Amino acid sequence: MPMRQRVMRMSVEQPMWRALAGYRVLTMLYAVGLFATGYDRFPRPGVAIAYYCVLSVWTVATLPKVANAASCTRRFLAADLTLALTGILLTPVADAQARIVDGGPTLPSIWTAGSVLAFALKGGWRWAAVASTAVAAANLVERGAPTRDTVHNVILVWVASIAIGYVVEVARASERTLARALEIEAVTRERERLARDIHDSVLQVLAMVQRRGAVIGGEAAELGRLAGEQEVALRTLVSGGLVPLPRASGGADGDTSGGTVVRTVEEADKADKDDEDTTGEPDGPVDLRALLAPYAGARVSLAEPGAPVLLRPAAAREVAAAVGAALDNVRRHAGEGARAWILVEDEPESVIVTVRDDGPGIPRGRLAQAEGEGRLGVALSIRGRLRDIGGTAELVSVPGQGTEVELNVPRDAGAVDTTGTADDTGRTRGAKGASRTRGKAENR
Repeated sequence: MPMRQRVMRMSVEQPMWRALAGYRVLTMLYAVGLFATGYDRFPRPGVAIAYYCVLSVWTVATLPKVANAASCTRRFLAADLTLALTGILLTPVADAQARIVDGGPTLPSIWTAGSVLAFALKGGWRWAAVASTAVAAANLVERGAPTRDTVHNVILVWVASIAIGYVVEVARASERTLARALEIEAVTRERERLARDIHDSVLQVLAMVQRRGAVIGGEAAELGRLAGEQEVALRTLVSGGLVPLPRASGGADGDTSGGTVVRTVEEADKADKDDEDTTGEPDGPVDLRALLAPYAGARVSLAEPGAPVLLRPAAAREVAAAVGAALDNVRRHAGEGARAWILVEDEPESVIVTVRDDGPGIPRGRLAQAEGEGRLGVALSIRGRLRDIGGTAELVSVPGQGTEVELNVPRDAGAVDTTGTADDTGRTRGAKGASRTRGKAENR
């Protein structure tokens, strides 16, 4: 079956970079406007005008540099912080000393905080501490003495930048953990899919060879013994074998600044139009009844609505395979003479398929024991299939009264809504209510 790789990029810090870019532009305009309103009070306005020209060009020209962590290089950060410190130290040259003593703003004003925040987003709280310390030292030099307002502003920038840097580090760690969890889940699902295929084919053949060999005897018995050993080994492998797990990665160079990249391999949906020419399968819904009809026989009764039960091909195939696994369990554990009934219900919000038998039922604790022994027919071939398509599989068994498995596929798992089936559905539900034993079948 064709497989495809899905690539997802997660970035919790990207919105912060966009906010920083906007902050730098707004604070640059604020600093220029603040100077314009007090222009006549500057003894040397030419120095301020020259600085603001450089600041404006730099802010606009370097917007791509603060688009993400990859483009925000160390060289840029050093140059940006140098421009901020230069503006602070030029303030006594452009402004009057009396205004500086009274707590007047520096030339870059609050634009300086944007430079410090860039350090925090790029390198975390340690880089933020270094940048904010440099800004604090420049402010103290500009004021000439540690005034109350200066200390207040320095502490505010220091605490804010370090806090933001710490939050960024935590967010990056959480992002990597989530990406790792997603890839582990994808690998686990792929392993379960392979285990289902092995269970539905190889393991059952090995079990049959073992039983038949024991009956025939002679060399066939030895062959059956070997088949039994391989069955046990293979069950152990598919139930708990080690699977190499991919690492969450970044770009081609391993950089995760643009977000963590999660690559998962998933089964291509044969209903996709891109695969229509290569798979030869329909791109529209299929009638579930057609897939279940081959299971009907002398000892298996099929009750279905009179109208088509439409599901997407992938969902219909998994439901039919789960029904086949349930019937295999009936034949293996309830005996060749056991009878089974398949009931299909086409509800407005879901499709329900019930498989019931009149066998001896499942002893209490047998299912957990079977799973511990590597017999994963229920866990993988039934429950796993339904879980992968967004459905559920409920199993109930009463010893001596048979077993029943109910497969429930929500309509959003791929079923296509139909009209004119209410009467059929109602009659089907009535039949179910009259004959239900409320038991479930499993691979013990």
